[in-house]
Amino acid sequence: MFHDRFWLTTERLGLRHFTPDDFDWLMALYQDPDVMQYLGGPKDRAHVEDLMQARILKYYDEHPGLGIWMTVDRATEAPLGLHVLNNIHGETLIQVGFILAKPAWGQGIASEIGTALVRYGFVDLGLPRIVGITDPANLASQHALMKIGLHRNGERLLPHPAYAADGPQAFFERDAADWLDETGR
Repeated sequence: MFHDRFWLTTERLGLRHFTPDDFDWLMALYQDPDVMQYLGGPKDRAHVEDLMQARILKYYDEHPGLGIWMTVDRATEAPLGLHVLNNIHGETLIQVGFILAKPAWGQGIASEIGTALVRYGFVDLGLPRIVGITDPANLASQHALMKIGLHRNGERLLPHPAYAADGPQAFFERDAADWLDETGR
């Protein structure tokens, strides 16, 4: 399916809203054991259906400007993964994050569109702070979060059931004023 309109772009990449037609692709992503290694393992159909409805499709209307979007190669229209700028479950904190399909690993995709999302969050939405979380063993994600300008601030145990079973998460954060001063954006 061709999507000619991305709401956020970089030179190589675009973000677009998910649609119900994307469910099979999302299901395959969440069933890949390598992709889900640091995210609690592969997810079943019921979990992905709930995610699609509550955290993706309904979230767009309930939280304008925030969400989970499909990350797409602008030249080929191929889906590469997803990026998020949304609240951490059970928290008021706004997180930036990503999940990439294996063919997209190691190409700078997480940090390229992640940097654009941080800029969007601070400049366009006026967010005062953006955070990121990842499994402490996921060094690639930690590197990407630092590359987009977030700073490691220890580990945090998040009480929401979506995270609690995974134990403490590596916690990253950045205040808008510091980021804007540093980047001059």
